[in-house]
Amino acid sequence: MVLTPLHYLYIIMVVIILGFMLMKKEIVVPCIVGIFAMGLLASGSIVNAVQTIFNTIIYAGNEFWGIIVIISLVVAMSKALQEIGADVLFMSPIKKVMINRTWAFFAIGLTMLMISWLVWPSPAVPLVGAVLLPAALKVGLPAIYAAVAMNLFGHGIALSSDFFIQGAPAITAKGASLTTPEITKASLPLWLTMSIVTVTVAFMMMKKDLKKYPPVMDNNSSRATSAVAVKKRIPAMIIAILIPIAFALDIAAMLHFDLAGGDATALVGGTAIFLMLLTAFVNYKPRDAFEKTIDYIRDGFGFGIKVFAPVIFIGGFFFLGNQGGAQAVFGEGAPGILSDISIFLSEHVQMSKASTILTQSAVAVITGLDGSGFSGLPIVGSLAYTFSNLITINTAGLAALGQIITVWVDGGTIIPWAVIPVAAICGVSSAELARKNLIPVLCGIGATIVVAFLIL
Repeated sequence: MVLTPLHYLYIIMVVIILGFMLMKKEIVVPCIVGIFAMGLLASGSIVNAVQTIFNTIIYAGNEFWGIIVIISLVVAMSKALQEIGADVLFMSPIKKVMINRTWAFFAIGLTMLMISWLVWPSPAVPLVGAVLLPAALKVGLPAIYAAVAMNLFGHGIALSSDFFIQGAPAITAKGASLTTPEITKASLPLWLTMSIVTVTVAFMMMKKDLKKYPPVMDNNSSRATSAVAVKKRIPAMIIAILIPIAFALDIAAMLHFDLAGGDATALVGGTAIFLMLLTAFVNYKPRDAFEKTIDYIRDGFGFGIKVFAPVIFIGGFFFLGNQGGAQAVFGEGAPGILSDISIFLSEHVQMSKASTILTQSAVAVITGLDGSGFSGLPIVGSLAYTFSNLITINTAGLAALGQIITVWVDGGTIIPWAVIPVAAICGVSSAELARKNLIPVLCGIGATIVVAFLIL
């Protein structure tokens, strides 16, 4: 196998992009430059190179569109629920289990986990914080550990698995040329290891630190009480009851009809639309409900596009490394760059399972340093595909390892600028929150890598 200048350019740009990540710089601009440079080298025409940027974005946007839509719809639904107060009523029974600090820690964490699976961590942060934080503070849970629980369970455990919406495994699967169910199944033992070890270490640290944080009564607990006092209590209660029933029926339908991937996501999206419409027409007169529905949709899609706009550019560059993406942009006969590189390495470099796992883990950490969420998933997926062509290793498991580590770092647990939403809602320093999360997350990553050595 002989590598062409296009292959070497791709490798150089990947190194440059990783370098920007190490320097904690945004990588969208280097990705755009990389797309342009590859288009110029492949076609020899500046006009075609400029067109390559647009065509690559369109291709990546089409790949991500289903994920953007589902996230936008569930956020739109959450906006409707917040206006009627159904979100507060839905979670108010959970406050009753907060009888001490330990129960408060896990009540906040597990609630954040469930809501994040269904609605996404970002909209879940104000939802959980507004309702449960005052009750947790009242029993003496330090605000910093309320924030730790929200981060680890929401942006870590929930987002790294994403079993319900399936956005993360879908992106990883595209990069690794696998199906979403394959990634989800392979991730289970690694995800469990990461989750259990991280939460256990964080809880032990909390118990040790509690001596520094004496119980403090919260003087602002009226926030939760006033929030429940909605104008239309009975309609809000009905909606609050319908929320868990609707999504429980979705889960039952997925199991009964063996729905997964896009089919499962479509079911969730349709349910979110119906709940949004029902909430709007219960809360407003029909004429006003039509207008409010548009507002909810605009808010939802504004959030979805805001989150995924940089991911489209980043994913676009790395999709050019796969033959499908390259042919879609450059035309028939375009090389599968990653496949070619894997063949070249297999002919010239002796790879081992240990070096492969460590390399994948290191890249996953590096790609997560920008703290943007999912930007590293196309990279680790593509690397898993490349490495699996070099040595005998479980492709899905290797991709899942990269996904889990990337999301725990990138999704917002140990990067100060990524934990700001949780830190703000809990009234703590983002730098302090990142430091509290650091040791548990690193312990979890270490344990997960050890398990990967045993099962991949």
